[in-house]
Amino acid sequence: MGIYSRMVFPFILERAMNLGRLTELRHALLAQARGTVVEIGFGTGANLPHYPSAVTSLSAIEPNEGMRRYWSRKTAVAPFALSVLPGEAERLPLGDKSCDTAVSTLTLCSVRDPARTLSELFRVLKPGGQLLFLEHGRAPDRGVLRWQMRLEPVNRALADGCNLTRDMAGLIGAAGFRLESLENFYLPKSPRTHGYLYQGRAIRA
Repeated sequence: MGIYSRMVFPFILERAMNLGRLTELRHALLAQARGTVVEIGFGTGANLPHYPSAVTSLSAIEPNEGMRRYWSRKTAVAPFALSVLPGEAERLPLGDKSCDTAVSTLTLCSVRDPARTLSELFRVLKPGGQLLFLEHGRAPDRGVLRWQMRLEPVNRALADGCNLTRDMAGLIGAAGFRLESLENFYLPKSPRTHGYLYQGRAIRA
């Protein structure tokens, strides 16, 4: 992992992930979290203040050690048992059927293997467990999609592996989840190439 990923990108992420509208969306999504939670792509800990009292523990997966200086300030006051674990989402250090809730916010765009990642989330969820997701990805408008495809190589380099054209709903459905709710929309005041969002809840059937 290079200096940019460890030093520069966490600084950018800390500011980008706490914009007003994104904060509102996180809060509404995570109000549904309960029980034993696994979160992939913990990043700088932007989700942490939005977990409700129904959460009893959180296993947070974050491969970038450079994020520590941001999340360490926030984890000290967590109102539940919290472990921040190194490693990748494609290989979760958790047992089968051990979690009630899985959370992915603006993370599936950056994992190396989204299908493998979703398979792992399916594995660690209990039957009937829920996946809460807020992701950006492939836009339905042809003009926007063309620009997403043009910009994707540059975006991957500047945004630590972030892809613009992944069909998040399709990937989640293909992993065996049942989509209970799904909203698609462009994030206001955001470039349409980067701001087409997938927000919803899926169940491990």
